[in-house]
Amino acid sequence: METYATALLYAIPFFMLLLVLEIAYGYFVKNQKHRVMDTVSSISSGLTNIVKDSLGLGVILVSYPYLLEHLALTEIRATWLVWLVAFIVIDFAGYWNHRLSHKVNFFWNQHVIHHSSEEFNLACALRQSISNLIGYFPLLLVPAALVGVPYKVIAILAPIHLFAQFWYHTQHIGKMGWLEYIIITPSQHRVHHAINPEYIDKNLGQILCIWDRWFGTFQEELTEVPPQYGVLKPAGTWNPILINFQHLWRLLRDAWRTKNYWDKVRIWFMPTGWRPVDVKEKFPVPIITDVYGFRRYKTPASKGLKGYAIFQMLFTLALLLFMFYNYSQIGFGGLLLFGAFLFLGIYGYTTLMDRKPFAVWIEILRGVLGLLLIGRSGDWFGLDAYVPFGAVMVAIYFLTTIFGGVYFTYLEKDMIRFGNTF
Repeated sequence: METYATALLYAIPFFMLLLVLEIAYGYFVKNQKHRVMDTVSSISSGLTNIVKDSLGLGVILVSYPYLLEHLALTEIRATWLVWLVAFIVIDFAGYWNHRLSHKVNFFWNQHVIHHSSEEFNLACALRQSISNLIGYFPLLLVPAALVGVPYKVIAILAPIHLFAQFWYHTQHIGKMGWLEYIIITPSQHRVHHAINPEYIDKNLGQILCIWDRWFGTFQEELTEVPPQYGVLKPAGTWNPILINFQHLWRLLRDAWRTKNYWDKVRIWFMPTGWRPVDVKEKFPVPIITDVYGFRRYKTPASKGLKGYAIFQMLFTLALLLFMFYNYSQIGFGGLLLFGAFLFLGIYGYTTLMDRKPFAVWIEILRGVLGLLLIGRSGDWFGLDAYVPFGAVMVAIYFLTTIFGGVYFTYLEKDMIRFGNTF
């Protein structure tokens, strides 16, 4: 996990740079594809995902080294051909993993967060799951294990394969000529994220588009059908932690409410969106039927709140980068505590973005807990060794969090009520 954290220490600033360039380009060409609150929510979702993954939170059903040890029919050296074959095998497995996530009720829960944004941009790419607590992907790499592809090759290629899926989440790049027949392009991935009936569950590939063409899931972007983004059951929140478990909560409620015992079991393995008949009739769930006429999620947000949301997201990002930089020195127990603060922070400020009245109590709680931790240890996980008065700055941040929670819950609303908008 320390190696993964080190890789992220370099990858995250690169992703953020590309994101800033996309926002700047949209501004200068007067074709902005970002909304502040949505983008903050997307980036915050990415932060929760990398905290969860870097701490190794989850259960791996079976690891690739285990499969390699017990299934390999031969042993091969890591030549360039092996690297190429391994990349193709990972991409093939990724296609079927992705297809499974779209087709099975239970597995959709771990993927719905990625589709939850009603915008399509580079920030949307960062919406990754924290609910995938059971790792089964190595099972899809059985072909690689059978021929003895070394674990080192898989371990290096897997994150590269993941990071290579970032760039095509954009609306600023059109069709790419002959490349449309080889790789996944922005045009193809716009189709994948669209909720238009023509586009649902299409273009499931990750790097190569040949799997979609071979297995009947390819769909070209049509000029006469502009893609509309999101999910048919809108998330209705900026809070990425809630979005991660919304679908699972619906499944649990439906399984509990249905009178049919067989439906209680099979609901988990039925096609995505399937519900027991008795529950569907008694407890309807709103679904978008007019993809061009639905109301996109938004909350009352002054320039002050938008700026505050950006500040909270950037400070959380800075704390996360420090956690990765000081990963081995903090120790596993400290990392869990650090990660808990980051999760609580993201939950708190995105709930405040939702304008939920109870958000203020979350913000006060984490602010007080943070100040108590600094007061007790005299530091913030060793930050003072790298940044003069680092712990003091974090303490000021927690004081700001308490003030921000109170201000945007009570004071700003009063100012708006009496006409003092700004």
